[in-house]
Amino acid sequence: MYLVIGLGNPEEEYNNTRHNMGFNVINKIAKKNEISISRNKFEGLYGDGIIENNKIMLIKPQTYMNLSGKSIKQYIDFYKIDIDDIIVIYDDIDIDTGVIKIRKNGGPGTHNGMKSVVHELGTDQFARIRVGIGAPKYDEDLINYVIGHIPEEEKEILDKGVEQASEAVIEIIKNGIECAMNRFN
Repeated sequence: MYLVIGLGNPEEEYNNTRHNMGFNVINKIAKKNEISISRNKFEGLYGDGIIENNKIMLIKPQTYMNLSGKSIKQYIDFYKIDIDDIIVIYDDIDIDTGVIKIRKNGGPGTHNGMKSVVHELGTDQFARIRVGIGAPKYDEDLINYVIGHIPEEEKEILDKGVEQASEAVIEIIKNGIECAMNRFN
């Protein structure tokens, strides 16, 4: 079974923010595959289904971004999931808006949600898809940038990144991470 985890913040006020790209990708995958993300367990909302003949669980941790690893660790431990069968999706300010990057492993960089995930799992050797949100302007506060309202013209570009990231998840499940990296990076 694959765990596909999108990072974000749970309250409605964060729905249309750059920091919730992970949740947006999970929502996109769920919609395309008719999976309801409505059950609550281990401090996360989840739904499960079959994609490309593989059982998958889509998860949106509800612990707030900076404690995301706490929820994810509980799912991994309970379901005895191999680290090779998790995919974490999140926003990244170091990537241009709407561009995605797939990696097999690597450190968390400056992303507090990923710092929590790496800390809780005790490893950085898992697949991740980063959705680029671009960096704030030189005089713009980082926190307000990532959790602030997205201008309409930027939303369209981010939606393309969310779509690509959802396709990348399917590619990883279907053909492996190397194929996904070759296709999308």
